[in-house]
Amino acid sequence: MSSLTEHPEIMKQIVTDNYQYPRGVKTVDDPSFLTVHMDSASCIDDIYIQIRIEDGEIAEAYWHGSGCAISMASTSIMIQIIKGKTVEEAEAVMAEFGRMLDGKPYDADLLGEAEAFANVNRQPARITCANIGWRGLDRIFKEAAKEDRE
Repeated sequence: MSSLTEHPEIMKQIVTDNYQYPRGVKTVDDPSFLTVHMDSASCIDDIYIQIRIEDGEIAEAYWHGSGCAISMASTSIMIQIIKGKTVEEAEAVMAEFGRMLDGKPYDADLLGEAEAFANVNRQPARITCANIGWRGLDRIFKEAAKEDRE
């Protein structure tokens, strides 16, 4: 599979589409869901991530909130990618996304449409926007692991 970075027009289309028509947007009022609120001091980003883990797998994943095009599109794509994955598989994708944002070599196949944010690292102020949903997911996983140990 070729890298999305070879097709900047497709990268732009993916970001625009996921901003204008975000996927996985839903507010859940169910205690079986793990919820985290994330906001940014440097942008208008203010989102909630909600996931339900069942037998080590992400059975359901949603988000809601507001933000800039980068944060909303990135979170929309993240939610699509993680649904149905095990926590370990989702953590592997998160790690690749982080490597990509750091400008390090990464596995484009593992990232799928999340690779559309590969050029964000050229604008350091936007890295926080692209990563806000992913950091929220990481926080949820850490809280879930802590609860499992207690």
